[in-house]
Amino acid sequence: MSEVFGVNPGDAGAVTLLVVVVLLVLTGRLIPRRTHEDVLADRDNWRAAFLESEAARKVEHEQTEELLEMAKLGGHILTALPRPGQADEEVTADARMDPAPRTRR
Repeated sequence: MSEVFGVNPGDAGAVTLLVVVVLLVLTGRLIPRRTHEDVLADRDNWRAAFLESEAARKVEHEQTEELLEMAKLGGHILTALPRPGQADEEVTADARMDPAPRTRR
């Protein structure tokens, strides 16, 4: 065969294949199988950690809601207690628990 631009076409196939493989390795598009398996394992570990943290966050949210309800109840109880200067006043059933005036929104 004759040469084209100084390259024998029969030899160009193997050289081209080698150049393509080297370029793929250098650009990171061709990685070893072990590296790929490590990346997949890391992804699965992150997913498990995320699911575990979401479960813990849900439990924390439920506990916070319960504590807020207890704090509201405690606030209502403290508001309903007679004040030192108001010991002689009678508390009626229709009396409001919160002495602050209600505002419209």
